[in-house]
Amino acid sequence: MNTSGLSELEAVLAVARQRSFRAAATELGVSTSALSHAVAALESRIGVRLFNRTTRSVSLSEAGAQFVDSVAPALSTIRLALEQAGSFRDTVSGTLRINTSAGAARQVMPLFIAFLQRYPELKLDIVTEGRLIDIVVEGFDAGIRLAETVPRDMIAVPFGEPQRFAVVASPGYFAQHMPPRTPADLHAHRCIRARMPSGAIYQWEFARHGEALRIDVQGALTLDEPGLMLQAARAGLGVTYLTEWNVAADLQAGTLVRVLEDWTLPLDGLCLYYPGRRHVPASLRALIEMIREHAEAQRTRPSSKGRARRPRRS
Repeated sequence: MNTSGLSELEAVLAVARQRSFRAAATELGVSTSALSHAVAALESRIGVRLFNRTTRSVSLSEAGAQFVDSVAPALSTIRLALEQAGSFRDTVSGTLRINTSAGAARQVMPLFIAFLQRYPELKLDIVTEGRLIDIVVEGFDAGIRLAETVPRDMIAVPFGEPQRFAVVASPGYFAQHMPPRTPADLHAHRCIRARMPSGAIYQWEFARHGEALRIDVQGALTLDEPGLMLQAARAGLGVTYLTEWNVAADLQAGTLVRVLEDWTLPLDGLCLYYPGRRHVPASLRALIEMIREHAEAQRTRPSSKGRARRPRRS
Protein backbone atom coordinates (compact mmCIF):
# COMPACT_ATOMS: atom_id res chain seq x y z
CA MET A 1 0.00 0.00 0.00
CA ASN A 2 1.00 3.63 -0.37
CA THR A 3 3.66 4.52 2.20
CA SER A 4 3.51 8.27 1.77
CA GLY A 5 1.49 8.82 5.00
CA LEU A 6 -1.79 8.93 3.07
CA SER A 7 -2.45 5.18 3.16
CA GLU A 8 -5.54 5.40 5.40
CA LEU A 9 -7.16 7.95 3.10
CA GLU A 10 -6.30 5.84 0.05
CA ALA A 11 -7.88 2.84 1.82
CA VAL A 12 -11.15 4.68 2.47
CA LEU A 13 -11.40 5.91 -1.12
CA ALA A 14 -10.69 2.42 -2.50
CA VAL A 15 -13.40 0.83 -0.36
CA ALA A 16 -15.83 3.61 -1.35
CA ARG A 17 -15.11 2.93 -5.04
CA GLN A 18 -15.30 -0.87 -4.85
CA ARG A 19 -18.03 -1.20 -2.18
CA SER A 20 -15.99 -4.16 -1.00
CA PHE A 21 -13.03 -4.54 1.35
CA ARG A 22 -11.79 -7.57 -0.57
CA ALA A 23 -11.95 -5.84 -3.97
CA ALA A 24 -10.35 -2.68 -2.54
CA ALA A 25 -7.54 -4.76 -1.03
CA THR A 26 -6.89 -6.35 -4.43
CA GLU A 27 -6.82 -2.92 -6.08
CA LEU A 28 -4.27 -1.61 -3.58
CA GLY A 29 -2.23 -4.80 -3.49
CA VAL A 30 -2.58 -5.43 0.26
CA SER A 31 -4.29 -8.00 2.43
CA THR A 32 -7.94 -7.57 3.38
CA SER A 33 -7.03 -7.52 7.08
CA ALA A 34 -4.44 -4.75 6.55
CA LEU A 35 -6.98 -2.68 4.65
CA SER A 36 -9.66 -3.23 7.30
CA HIS A 37 -7.19 -2.23 10.02
CA ALA A 38 -6.29 1.00 8.19
CA VAL A 39 -9.94 2.02 7.81
CA ALA A 40 -10.75 1.10 11.43
CA ALA A 41 -7.74 3.10 12.66
CA LEU A 42 -8.95 6.22 10.84
CA GLU A 43 -12.53 5.78 12.08
CA SER A 44 -11.22 5.40 15.63
CA ARG A 45 -9.08 8.53 15.38
CA ILE A 46 -11.86 10.78 14.06
CA GLY A 47 -14.58 9.08 16.16
CA VAL A 48 -16.98 8.54 13.25
CA ARG A 49 -18.05 5.41 11.37
CA LEU A 50 -17.40 5.90 7.67
CA PHE A 51 -18.89 2.63 6.40
CA ASN A 52 -21.99 0.59 7.20
CA ARG A 53 -20.89 -3.04 7.11
CA THR A 54 -22.87 -6.26 6.94
CA THR A 55 -21.66 -9.75 6.13
CA ARG A 56 -22.88 -9.26 2.54
CA SER A 57 -22.40 -5.55 1.76
CA VAL A 58 -20.45 -2.36 2.45
CA SER A 59 -21.87 1.13 2.00
CA LEU A 60 -20.83 4.62 2.97
CA SER A 61 -22.45 6.16 6.02
CA GLU A 62 -23.74 9.73 5.75
CA ALA A 63 -20.57 10.97 7.44
CA GLY A 64 -18.51 8.71 5.18
CA ALA A 65 -20.10 10.04 2.00
CA GLN A 66 -19.44 13.63 3.07
CA PHE A 67 -15.87 12.71 4.06
CA VAL A 68 -15.15 11.06 0.69
CA ASP A 69 -16.62 14.03 -1.23
CA SER A 70 -14.26 16.38 0.64
CA VAL A 71 -11.15 14.19 0.66
CA ALA A 72 -11.16 12.82 -2.91
CA PRO A 73 -10.36 16.14 -4.71
CA ALA A 74 -7.71 17.07 -2.12
CA LEU A 75 -6.06 13.65 -2.35
CA SER A 76 -6.03 13.92 -6.14
CA THR A 77 -4.20 17.24 -5.85
CA ILE A 78 -1.72 15.73 -3.41
CA ARG A 79 -1.07 12.76 -5.72
CA LEU A 80 -0.39 15.16 -8.60
CA ALA A 81 2.01 17.19 -6.48
CA LEU A 82 3.88 14.04 -5.46
CA GLU A 83 4.10 12.89 -9.08
CA GLN A 84 5.38 16.28 -10.21
CA ALA A 85 7.99 16.37 -7.44
CA GLY A 86 9.04 12.82 -8.23
CA SER A 87 9.47 13.66 -11.89
CA PHE A 88 12.53 15.74 -11.00
CA ARG A 89 14.22 12.48 -10.03
CA ASP A 90 14.28 11.28 -13.63
CA THR A 91 13.70 14.35 -15.80
CA VAL A 92 16.39 16.89 -16.60
CA SER A 93 14.24 19.98 -16.16
CA GLY A 94 13.49 22.74 -13.69
CA THR A 95 16.13 25.12 -12.34
CA LEU A 96 19.64 24.13 -11.22
CA ARG A 97 21.21 26.70 -8.87
CA ILE A 98 25.01 26.83 -8.66
CA ASN A 99 27.25 29.06 -6.55
CA THR A 100 30.80 29.78 -7.70
CA SER A 101 33.43 32.48 -8.00
CA ALA A 102 33.50 34.86 -10.95
CA GLY A 103 36.83 33.46 -12.14
CA ALA A 104 35.62 29.87 -12.00
CA ALA A 105 32.37 30.80 -13.78
CA ARG A 106 34.29 32.33 -16.68
CA GLN A 107 36.32 29.15 -17.05
CA VAL A 108 33.29 26.84 -16.83
CA MET A 109 30.99 28.94 -19.05
CA PRO A 110 31.69 26.90 -22.23
CA LEU A 111 30.61 23.75 -20.37
CA PHE A 112 27.46 25.49 -19.09
CA ILE A 113 26.60 26.54 -22.65
CA ALA A 114 27.06 22.97 -23.92
CA PHE A 115 24.97 21.68 -21.01
CA LEU A 116 22.03 23.96 -21.85
CA GLN A 117 22.30 23.04 -25.51
CA ARG A 118 22.06 19.36 -24.57
CA TYR A 119 19.14 19.93 -22.17
CA PRO A 120 17.05 22.83 -23.52
CA GLU A 121 14.27 22.25 -20.96
CA LEU A 122 16.65 23.05 -18.09
CA LYS A 123 17.31 26.44 -16.51
CA LEU A 124 20.66 27.35 -14.91
CA ASP A 125 20.88 29.96 -12.16
CA ILE A 126 24.58 30.80 -11.65
CA VAL A 127 25.48 33.09 -8.73
CA THR A 128 29.08 34.34 -8.48
CA GLU A 129 30.72 35.68 -5.34
CA GLY A 130 34.18 35.60 -3.85
CA ARG A 131 33.26 34.37 -0.38
CA LEU A 132 32.80 30.69 0.30
CA ILE A 133 29.23 30.11 1.50
CA ASP A 134 27.18 27.22 2.89
CA ILE A 135 25.40 26.14 -0.29
CA VAL A 136 22.79 24.15 1.66
CA VAL A 137 21.77 27.08 3.86
CA GLU A 138 21.73 29.46 0.89
CA GLY A 139 19.56 27.13 -1.23
CA PHE A 140 22.01 26.06 -3.94
CA ASP A 141 22.10 22.63 -5.56
CA ALA A 142 25.88 22.68 -6.02
CA GLY A 143 29.00 24.82 -5.93
CA ILE A 144 32.14 25.11 -8.07
CA ARG A 145 35.45 26.08 -6.45
CA LEU A 146 39.12 25.16 -6.36
CA ALA A 147 39.50 21.62 -5.04
CA GLU A 148 41.27 22.62 -1.84
CA THR A 149 38.49 25.02 -0.81
CA VAL A 150 35.66 22.46 -1.05
CA PRO A 151 34.16 21.71 2.40
CA ARG A 152 35.07 18.23 3.59
CA ASP A 153 31.46 17.17 4.18
CA MET A 154 30.63 17.65 0.49
CA ILE A 155 30.80 15.22 -2.42
CA ALA A 156 33.40 16.60 -4.85
CA VAL A 157 33.65 15.95 -8.59
CA PRO A 158 37.02 17.24 -9.89
CA PHE A 159 37.40 18.68 -13.38
CA GLY A 160 39.45 21.26 -15.18
CA GLU A 161 43.13 21.22 -16.00
CA PRO A 162 45.75 22.24 -13.42
CA GLN A 163 46.80 25.86 -13.78
CA ARG A 164 49.55 28.11 -12.53
CA PHE A 165 49.73 31.64 -11.32
CA ALA A 166 51.61 34.05 -13.55
CA VAL A 167 53.50 37.23 -12.67
CA VAL A 168 52.93 39.74 -15.46
CA ALA A 169 53.25 43.40 -16.39
CA SER A 170 53.05 45.44 -19.57
CA PRO A 171 56.01 45.76 -21.96
CA GLY A 172 55.99 49.50 -21.25
CA TYR A 173 56.34 48.91 -17.51
CA PHE A 174 59.30 46.58 -17.96
CA ALA A 175 60.88 49.06 -20.38
CA GLN A 176 61.17 51.42 -17.42
CA HIS A 177 61.80 48.87 -14.64
CA MET A 178 64.24 45.97 -14.54
CA PRO A 179 62.22 42.70 -14.66
CA PRO A 180 62.49 40.75 -11.39
CA ARG A 181 64.75 37.68 -11.44
CA THR A 182 63.69 36.35 -8.04
CA PRO A 183 60.52 36.87 -5.99
CA ALA A 184 62.48 39.03 -3.55
CA ASP A 185 63.08 41.54 -6.37
CA LEU A 186 59.34 42.32 -6.30
CA HIS A 187 59.92 44.50 -3.24
CA ALA A 188 61.46 47.06 -5.62
CA HIS A 189 58.43 47.07 -7.94
CA ARG A 190 54.99 48.68 -7.98
CA CYS A 191 52.61 45.76 -7.60
CA ILE A 192 48.86 45.58 -8.15
CA ARG A 193 47.69 43.93 -4.95
CA ALA A 194 44.67 41.62 -4.55
CA ARG A 195 42.15 41.82 -1.74
CA MET A 196 40.60 38.47 -0.73
CA PRO A 197 36.85 38.05 0.01
CA SER A 198 37.79 37.96 3.72
CA GLY A 199 39.27 41.44 3.37
CA ALA A 200 42.87 40.27 3.80
CA ILE A 201 45.53 41.28 1.29
CA TYR A 202 46.68 38.28 -0.69
CA GLN A 203 50.36 37.36 -0.36
CA TRP A 204 51.95 36.09 -3.56
CA GLU A 205 53.27 32.54 -3.23
CA PHE A 206 56.26 31.00 -4.97
CA ALA A 207 58.21 27.74 -4.83
CA ARG A 208 61.30 26.36 -6.53
CA HIS A 209 63.76 23.56 -5.74
CA GLY A 210 62.12 22.96 -2.37
CA GLU A 211 62.19 26.64 -1.41
CA ALA A 212 58.78 28.25 -0.70
CA LEU A 213 58.17 31.98 -0.35
CA ARG A 214 55.26 34.25 0.48
CA ILE A 215 55.74 37.85 -0.62
CA ASP A 216 53.67 40.67 0.86
CA VAL A 217 53.99 42.93 -2.17
CA GLN A 218 53.51 46.68 -2.05
CA GLY A 219 51.82 49.02 -4.48
CA ALA A 220 49.53 52.00 -4.91
CA LEU A 221 46.58 50.00 -6.22
CA THR A 222 44.59 47.24 -4.50
CA LEU A 223 41.74 45.47 -6.32
CA ASP A 224 39.46 42.51 -5.73
CA GLU A 225 38.54 41.49 -9.29
CA PRO A 226 40.88 39.86 -11.85
CA GLY A 227 39.45 41.79 -14.80
CA LEU A 228 40.27 45.09 -13.14
CA MET A 229 43.77 43.86 -12.26
CA LEU A 230 44.34 42.95 -15.91
CA GLN A 231 43.17 46.37 -17.04
CA ALA A 232 45.54 48.07 -14.61
CA ALA A 233 48.46 45.88 -15.67
CA ARG A 234 47.84 46.59 -19.37
CA ALA A 235 47.89 50.31 -18.55
CA GLY A 236 51.38 49.93 -17.08
CA LEU A 237 50.41 50.57 -13.45
CA GLY A 238 52.53 47.70 -12.17
CA VAL A 239 53.11 43.97 -11.79
CA THR A 240 50.20 41.65 -11.05
CA TYR A 241 49.72 37.99 -10.11
CA LEU A 242 46.88 36.09 -11.75
CA THR A 243 46.11 32.61 -13.06
CA GLU A 244 47.38 31.58 -16.46
CA TRP A 245 43.79 31.31 -17.61
CA ASN A 246 43.24 35.00 -16.91
CA VAL A 247 46.40 36.23 -18.67
CA ALA A 248 46.68 33.73 -21.56
CA ALA A 249 45.12 36.01 -24.21
CA ASP A 250 47.29 38.96 -23.19
CA LEU A 251 50.47 36.88 -23.23
CA GLN A 252 49.64 35.63 -26.70
CA ALA A 253 48.84 39.15 -27.92
CA GLY A 254 51.98 40.58 -26.33
CA THR A 255 50.07 43.12 -24.23
CA LEU A 256 51.56 41.53 -21.09
CA VAL A 257 54.95 39.98 -20.40
CA ARG A 258 55.50 37.11 -17.98
CA VAL A 259 58.35 36.87 -15.45
CA LEU A 260 59.39 34.45 -12.67
CA GLU A 261 57.76 31.58 -14.56
CA ASP A 262 60.08 28.99 -12.99
CA TRP A 263 58.90 30.06 -9.52
CA THR A 264 55.20 29.28 -10.07
CA LEU A 265 53.81 25.75 -9.71
CA PRO A 266 50.51 24.12 -10.73
CA LEU A 267 47.51 24.71 -8.50
CA ASP A 268 44.59 22.37 -7.89
CA GLY A 269 41.85 22.31 -10.51
CA LEU A 270 38.18 23.06 -10.03
CA CYS A 271 35.59 20.82 -8.38
CA LEU A 272 31.84 20.71 -8.55
CA TYR A 273 30.55 19.81 -5.09
CA TYR A 274 27.16 19.03 -3.59
CA PRO A 275 25.72 17.67 -0.32
CA GLY A 276 25.18 13.92 0.13
CA ARG A 277 24.49 11.15 -2.35
CA ARG A 278 20.73 10.56 -1.76
CA HIS A 279 18.00 12.08 -3.94
CA VAL A 280 20.36 13.91 -6.28
CA PRO A 281 18.18 15.76 -8.85
CA ALA A 282 18.32 14.43 -12.40
CA SER A 283 19.54 17.84 -13.61
CA LEU A 284 22.52 17.73 -11.24
CA ARG A 285 23.26 14.10 -12.16
CA ALA A 286 23.28 15.15 -15.82
CA LEU A 287 25.74 17.99 -15.11
CA ILE A 288 27.99 15.61 -13.16
CA GLU A 289 27.96 13.22 -16.11
CA MET A 290 28.94 16.00 -18.51
CA ILE A 291 31.74 17.10 -16.18
CA ARG A 292 33.05 13.54 -16.09
CA GLU A 293 32.92 13.40 -19.88
CA HIS A 294 34.89 16.65 -19.96
CA ALA A 295 37.44 15.32 -17.46
CA GLU A 296 37.84 12.08 -19.42
CA ALA A 297 38.48 14.06 -22.60
CA GLN A 298 41.17 16.04 -20.79
CA ARG A 299 42.83 12.87 -19.52
CA THR A 300 43.41 11.76 -23.11
CA ARG A 301 45.50 14.89 -23.73
CA PRO A 302 49.23 15.08 -22.91
CA SER A 303 49.72 15.09 -19.13
CA SER A 304 50.43 18.32 -17.30
CA LYS A 305 53.17 18.93 -14.78
CA GLY A 306 52.78 17.73 -11.20
CA ARG A 307 50.38 19.52 -8.92
CA ALA A 308 51.15 21.49 -5.78
CA ARG A 309 48.80 22.97 -3.20
CA ARG A 310 48.34 26.65 -3.81
CA PRO A 311 46.40 29.62 -2.40
CA ARG A 312 42.63 29.54 -2.23
CA ARG A 313 41.76 31.61 -5.26
CA SER A 314 39.84 30.89 -8.43
